[in-house]
Amino acid sequence: MNEQDIIISHIKEYVANYSKYDVKNYPYINDNSNGSNSPWGEPEVAFASAKDEKFQDLKKIVGPHHLLPKDFLEDAKTVITYFIPFDKQIVKSNVRTPEAIEPSNLWYQLTNDTNNLINDLNDSLIKKIQELGGEGTSFPPSSPKFEKENLTSDWSIRHVAHIAGLGTFGLNNMLITDKGCCGRFGSIVTNLAIEPSNKENKQVENCLYKYNGTCKKCVIKCPNDSFYYKDDSYFCDAEKCYNQILEKNKKDACGKCMSGVPCSFINPVSNLRKD
Repeated sequence: MNEQDIIISHIKEYVANYSKYDVKNYPYINDNSNGSNSPWGEPEVAFASAKDEKFQDLKKIVGPHHLLPKDFLEDAKTVITYFIPFDKQIVKSNVRTPEAIEPSNLWYQLTNDTNNLINDLNDSLIKKIQELGGEGTSFPPSSPKFEKENLTSDWSIRHVAHIAGLGTFGLNNMLITDKGCCGRFGSIVTNLAIEPSNKENKQVENCLYKYNGTCKKCVIKCPNDSFYYKDDSYFCDAEKCYNQILEKNKKDACGKCMSGVPCSFINPVSNLRKD
């Protein structure tokens, strides 16, 4: 196997075999496609060249504080990104109803467990990279920070994953992959020169609203009316979204705008492109 295949295999096997969570917290999970009785599905993995000019663009799109791959490693060559999808039953438990506008206990539990999984996976992935003769890091010398003034991170993993070709942004600012948007993203910067993913046809809009003006389900699902209409389009108010997550819910979780919508588990535009 080449280095790209080795990394992909390592990520998928690690997630499939991860056991540092309490199974009793997830009594309704399905048998996932990877054959394990796990609250996670099989990850999607993509690679980008650390010299991709789109990383520099993030200093305009996100903010001048956004880091570049070389801020992680001076000789950075590749950015590895991955998406870990949530089990469908757990996502369904989080669908908004008039009685349920806060995140379900299952969703909140899985969000925390997935954060732990990503931290452990990145540690394991760095060791694998070292076995291959390289170095890797998931954090720069000064750890990533969240800018409260403009509600942005100095390393936006979703934007990084978009550059690598994992998906495109939906109306709700979630990145829609081929396996939907319900899940979490991780990234590693390495000085291994790994072939970038083939992004051909990967940058076409995956959001139904952006593709053909339909859907808008995420607008309805938001419990805090975080969407507004301007210049013939909808936008997500980041401040209202942030307020819902940390002030109203009192939890670092919500997910209502991505639960029970066409892009929860799939790229809903892919079938339309086949017509």
